[in-house]
Amino acid sequence: MSCNSHGRPSALKKLTILLTLIGLGVIAFALAHSGIREVFTAVTRIGVSGFLLTVAAQLGVDVLLGAAWHAAFPSMSFRHLFKARMVRDAASTCLPFSQLGGIVIGIRATCRHHGLRDAQSGGVEWPEAACANVVDITTEVLAQIVFILLAVALLAIGTPSNPLVRPVIIGAFLLTMGAAGFIWTQQRGGAAIRRGVEGLGRHIAGQWQTTMVNGADSLQERMEEAWSHPGRISASAAIHLVGWISSAGVTWLTVHLMGASLSFPDAIAVEGVTCGLMSASFLIPAGLGVQEGSYMTLGHAFGLDASTCLALSLLRRGREVGIGLPVLVLWQLGEMRALHKPDAQRPAPLPSSGKVATDNPEG
Repeated sequence: MSCNSHGRPSALKKLTILLTLIGLGVIAFALAHSGIREVFTAVTRIGVSGFLLTVAAQLGVDVLLGAAWHAAFPSMSFRHLFKARMVRDAASTCLPFSQLGGIVIGIRATCRHHGLRDAQSGGVEWPEAACANVVDITTEVLAQIVFILLAVALLAIGTPSNPLVRPVIIGAFLLTMGAAGFIWTQQRGGAAIRRGVEGLGRHIAGQWQTTMVNGADSLQERMEEAWSHPGRISASAAIHLVGWISSAGVTWLTVHLMGASLSFPDAIAVEGVTCGLMSASFLIPAGLGVQEGSYMTLGHAFGLDASTCLALSLLRRGREVGIGLPVLVLWQLGEMRALHKPDAQRPAPLPSSGKVATDNPEG
């Protein structure tokens, strides 16, 4: 089926381009308003060694995120989940589409050998990979809700008249309702999951379209299995919460390396409210403009000047690109090596019926 047969992908692409341009316009306006020279001075104040220190701190947070995923899926190796998580985040922050595209690439990265399991390779089938990604994102959202509420409480204590308090509380409430419905769907909404997979499959050509549709029932079974272990889910959410708080620590470290002053509770307030606003604007690629506006508004409330706030946002983007681009390059090199493997090392191709070929004719 053609990707443009119903006009939906084309419309989504146009919306993505429009939101990207608006976001870039907001960043350009913020730079002009703050003063390009002042922002450049604030950015360079951190120094190369300081920037590398923040990169190392962010990698430490990434290790925590990998550990959170592994806590929910101990049957998968930490190394494999950590690498897949890095690819998913890199795609969301570095590639020119929304975070939804990053999730799709994350599922792809979680699959070994093009998503087919075979006895020699120990690959991961796409239903298992999709389940792992969706559950990991859900536990992260659960932790994010707690983190946002903590940030709002600290923001209300520090600056009770801040205009962002009420909309973020409303957003956290809606996020909670959405998370509850999403969890119910994963546990009981087999028909909804199948419709969603079939809808996504219509826009994917070749083997993946057939494989996705045929694996919808398996996906629901894996979802129910994953949620049947509340201890694992709770441990994953708890580690994610530590990861969110640690991300505020990276913000605190960056501000201090720039020679400014921000307490750790205030850093939690800034980072928590910012991530809440960015979650609400998930259709905007990399949160362009939203992140900058949030940092400038919140930072000003805690005594940071506009150039420092904007420099903080730009340094965060630099950190994400500095980590994300090498990750994407290494992932693509791995994909290319997989394509050039000898036929004997590749999984069996999908037959025309859409079922995975096996060595056992009775299977």
